[in-house]
Amino acid sequence: MQIIYFTLVAALLYLISNWIVERIEVAAGRRFANRSLLFFGILMTLALVSFNLIRIYTGNP
Repeated sequence: MQIIYFTLVAALLYLISNWIVERIEVAAGRRFANRSLLFFGILMTLALVSFNLIRIYTGNP
């Protein structure tokens, strides 16, 4: 069951990260040259936090 949680959260995090990058670009008023690095940083941070929370709440520390 835990693998299903990881998969669903990963798909959701992808969409959230893309939305955050787009909001940052709109606020800056331009597209960033290294957009993929910004996306990766946001996605990695969200993934590490949320996957750790999934492990804690499903009882697999």
